[in-house]
Amino acid sequence: MRYEGKRTCTPWKSLACDMDQLVTKGRGIPRRIPESGLRPPQSPRRRAPGRSSAMTASSVEQLRKDGNELFKCGDYEGALAAYTQALDLGATPQDQAILHRNRAACHLKLEDYSKAETEASKAIDKDGGDVKALYRRSQALEKLGRLDQAVLDLQRCVSLEPKNKVFQEALRSIGGQIQEKVRYMSSTDAKVEQMFQILLDPQEKGTEKKQKASQNLVVLAREEAGAEKIFRNNGVQLLQRLLDTGEADLMLAALRTLVGICSEHQSRTVAALSVLGTRRVVSVLGVENQAVSLAACHLLQVMFDALKEGVRKGFRGKEGAIVVDPTRELKVLTSNLLELLTEAGASGQGRDNALSLLIKAVPRKSLKDPDNSLTLWVIDQGLKKILAVGGSVQEPPGELAVTANSRMSASILLSKLFDDLKCDAERENFHRLCENYIRSWFEDHGLAGKLRAIQTVSCLLQGPCDAGNRALELSGVMESVIALCASEREEEQLVAVEALIHAAGKAKRASFITANGVSLLKDLYKRSEKDSIRIRALVGLCKLGSAGGTDFSMKQFAEGSTLKLAKQCRKWLCNDQIDAGTRRWAVEGLAYLTFDADVKEEFVEDEAALKALFQLSQSEERSVLFAVASALVNCTNSYDYEEPDPKMVELAKYAKQHVPEQHPKDKPSFVRARVKKLLAAGVVSAMTCMVKTDSPVLTSSCRELLSRVFLALVEEAEDRGTVVAQGGGKALLPLALEGTDVGQTKAAQALAKLTITSNPEMTFPGERVYEVVRPLVSLLHLNCSGLQNFEALMALTNLAGISERLRQKILKEKAVPMIEGYMFEDHELIRRAATECMCNLAMSKEVQDLFEAEGNDRLKLLVLYSGEDDELLRRAAAGGLAMLTSMRPSLCSRIPQVTTHWLEILQALLLSPNQELQHRGAVVVLNMVEASQETAGTLMESEVLEILSVLAKGAEGPVSRAAAACLGKAVEYGLIKPNQDGE
Repeated sequence: MRYEGKRTCTPWKSLACDMDQLVTKGRGIPRRIPESGLRPPQSPRRRAPGRSSAMTASSVEQLRKDGNELFKCGDYEGALAAYTQALDLGATPQDQAILHRNRAACHLKLEDYSKAETEASKAIDKDGGDVKALYRRSQALEKLGRLDQAVLDLQRCVSLEPKNKVFQEALRSIGGQIQEKVRYMSSTDAKVEQMFQILLDPQEKGTEKKQKASQNLVVLAREEAGAEKIFRNNGVQLLQRLLDTGEADLMLAALRTLVGICSEHQSRTVAALSVLGTRRVVSVLGVENQAVSLAACHLLQVMFDALKEGVRKGFRGKEGAIVVDPTRELKVLTSNLLELLTEAGASGQGRDNALSLLIKAVPRKSLKDPDNSLTLWVIDQGLKKILAVGGSVQEPPGELAVTANSRMSASILLSKLFDDLKCDAERENFHRLCENYIRSWFEDHGLAGKLRAIQTVSCLLQGPCDAGNRALELSGVMESVIALCASEREEEQLVAVEALIHAAGKAKRASFITANGVSLLKDLYKRSEKDSIRIRALVGLCKLGSAGGTDFSMKQFAEGSTLKLAKQCRKWLCNDQIDAGTRRWAVEGLAYLTFDADVKEEFVEDEAALKALFQLSQSEERSVLFAVASALVNCTNSYDYEEPDPKMVELAKYAKQHVPEQHPKDKPSFVRARVKKLLAAGVVSAMTCMVKTDSPVLTSSCRELLSRVFLALVEEAEDRGTVVAQGGGKALLPLALEGTDVGQTKAAQALAKLTITSNPEMTFPGERVYEVVRPLVSLLHLNCSGLQNFEALMALTNLAGISERLRQKILKEKAVPMIEGYMFEDHELIRRAATECMCNLAMSKEVQDLFEAEGNDRLKLLVLYSGEDDELLRRAAAGGLAMLTSMRPSLCSRIPQVTTHWLEILQALLLSPNQELQHRGAVVVLNMVEASQETAGTLMESEVLEILSVLAKGAEGPVSRAAAACLGKAVEYGLIKPNQDGE
């Protein structure tokens, strides 16, 4: 009987499982579940030892036959499982050879050629004369491109069976392939030589022929065989000659070709560095040409990855023969990058690229890794060089060339190095080196030295603020900052005001600056004729004015002052005549002022200001990203806020303690209105571009802020379509996989909300839908909130109902044990969502095996849930029972064993006024009747017979058809007889 229930992905009302496959019948041996109390699911137990050898041999033979039948039917996964189960029973060596050979055939059909080779090799180890195993291994090796090894196996096959035409034809075919490959490789040698001749010919300068040759060389290097050919044909030396020409096009071609040669290949990377010279490669990073510098940065990143991770591809023979310890090469490469930071002739772009590489390559990727030796080495050898970039001042001649992003990149690198330290002794050494550097400039180099020292302190305050705070406490530093704010020279004022701004947010200095700096900043703002000074002074005032955060009762300035400051910030932001570096400070001011709800309301109403903000976020001024993200977090109230306990509030009032107050315009209705205005202004498109930024400025903290905003934008179901349409779904994936733990969780929750209310295949087209699974599974952990658990389960339910490949992805992420755990949750919504998810997963063979395994109570739980008062939970559990009993008839005979109330539960389902519950109950009964005559007899002796008779006479539909089929089967068994009318 086919259950024709319709699957739906509607949230809160999603059906528990797809019933379109209920007609498929599975195999299984009924196992009795002990009559014990309900307990959480357990892993399947292995077969107990001590069975007779005859029984084992019989079981192995039966499983092998079952596997052969499944293979003939095209069920290669099922056949593979049967052969595996037979191997686990302790087969004889001869049987093991056959089973491994059969597993190799399955893997060949499934196009998993590496595993096919492994299984065939195991069969050959058991039986060296197994011609079928030899042939299958040759097929796998051919697909893997290892023709020389494949031909050896085929020659062995032909020697064992000389008259076998299949082997002879395969040998001829593979011989032809080898000859073709030899011809191709020979021609490739000639092509490589010809391309280098054209590129190095001075008479071909600027010709189309030369351009085409460079493109072909790059394309050839992207393939492993081509990269190896170039490498073996003296390619690195020839590429060095291209680099030495100094022509941008040739240098780009050389660098991009080297990327192909070094990519994921440690030994070729070491050889390339040896030939080219590490210093020579790094020096290319500092050239003025931006495209060449970026290409060199990409090459160095590939080299770092190859040295750190080694050869990840399965190279064999000569390709993998060189084994090196990459530690020395890593340090030499890192040392040269540090040298570039203070090299006078290096470009600002090259300096930024060097900082980006150090940020990615030096700190540990995971704090669980105990080895931070590279970080300690960089601090000892290069901390002063990094501080030199962070403390650089653009105006005096002879200073280092820097860009608008250089100092911020230096701050980020310093912060990452400091965070990578493990103990107080290491941190104290970091502080000592920083203080010695600052003191040396402050005390020994006059006014220019003081400016550099103050700039370095600003850099530390933006990065490892603990080090910045200690530097502020050095004798004379803070006093010099205050004094230089009154300087008549603009460059001196800029340095001092910026330091004052960065120091204003630090707890130890905030009160001092509030007392001494506010009047000074106000004076600068009113009297300075330079916009660059006025805007910075304004930001300082904004920062001090927002000291109360979201606490409405703590205001530093008079009523209306923050609105006036914000209005001026918006005016500067919208003035496109001002350079981007100066306008960035206007965004900094708004990032602080938008703690005030009045400012938020005015800001989201100003379409011109929002448009200018979004355009600036996509400009070359990358250091503005954090300020933009902060302002958006404030406007959407997506920061963490907990409602104070009313009893604690009363107690605080009684004790005359300060009680935080929320602004009236920060209530949910106002927040929702602001979100809609931001969406209408195009905030999603702007944030999507921000996420794509490949810059150190997009820090983990910045990613967290963007994740918070995305979560606020998708809070209302009607807004989610807009977010998806503007690319929000795509942008959330990298945010959910990289960043702080909080940021990843927020992004994953936003993904869950999108997956619940929209078609996942439309929201995440193509292969992207499979990337959603891991973030969703991460929300199932116990450290997440109940709402996050619930939304993840609902989203996984929808994904599990789409395809078997998605179900396999969920299983691969090891979500099943967590989902089972939530089926025992006290909260009814979580329990129901987990049951629905499990029932959709029950369409997979692996989950069916779990239910069928001996010694677990999974089936019992579903039967009991089918009798619960919660109708939606009953529907999910009954759907799971209908699915499982259709796929695995052996489970039908176990239902009467799991609980004494099974008949009552089935009768209640059949008598339910809900058509869906009736249908599912009827399908379960039909499956039980068809599975066993004994079980059918028990059902027909109960009130189920009368209920089925009534249902069979009801209106035509799936319920009546299922009931009639049950009665028909009972008649066939001779349990009942048709009446005189033949009914």
